[in-house]
Amino acid sequence: MIQNDHAITVENLTKKFGDFTAVDKVSFRVKEGEIFGFLGANGAGKTTVIRMLCGLLTSTSGNANVAGYDINTQSEQVKRNIGYMSQKFSLYNDLTVMENLLFFGGVYGITSKILQDRISWAIDMAGLQDRTSLLTGSLPVGWKQRLALGCALLHRPKIVFLDEPTGGVDPISRRRFWELIHTLTNEGTTVFVTTHYLDEAEYCNTIVLLHAGKLVAEGSPQKLKTGYNVQSLEDVFIHLVNRESD
Repeated sequence: MIQNDHAITVENLTKKFGDFTAVDKVSFRVKEGEIFGFLGANGAGKTTVIRMLCGLLTSTSGNANVAGYDINTQSEQVKRNIGYMSQKFSLYNDLTVMENLLFFGGVYGITSKILQDRISWAIDMAGLQDRTSLLTGSLPVGWKQRLALGCALLHRPKIVFLDEPTGGVDPISRRRFWELIHTLTNEGTTVFVTTHYLDEAEYCNTIVLLHAGKLVAEGSPQKLKTGYNVQSLEDVFIHLVNRESD
């Protein structure tokens, strides 16, 4: 279903809430199998964009195609062909690790025989082999995030959206989570990740910088640093924010 080597195409995507424009004519493309970083400060519009691309929010104007489907007219097909890990922990704390995996497998309509294989894969991928009987609410944040990723991937989507996946996670767990992301892309999965941690953006193949709902820069981390003759993405971001504020 994906055409022209792009898993996601976005053209002039706009979202307004009354008189407030949360996302303003944003355009970009995401290649198959890459890590695409969507960066910006809190309130920049990142979550609004990701919710539109996941078919959870209708755009005011503009177009977007995800996994070969139109986000506004084919939102149910979009949802069936992607994985989504929301900014807020969305699993059930009063269920065990295994019970959460079984529940989400059922939500995705995975047959019992296939589901056991998928659950085994998710447990191994997330390193949860010795924790399947623990209540999810008892897990440290880093382990919860790994479980959430495993649940989002049970149906083996080719595109996965991760909205601030390492928020509140300690540095070691953050590094482990990014190792999992690289493993996914090495297997051909396209990863679209939003973050406000600029050090994490260094792991991305392509990044987009969003400020006040507008796309202000796009390119590889090295290309952006070279283009602005600076040493870090933080310097790039500061330069762009100052420019937009003038």
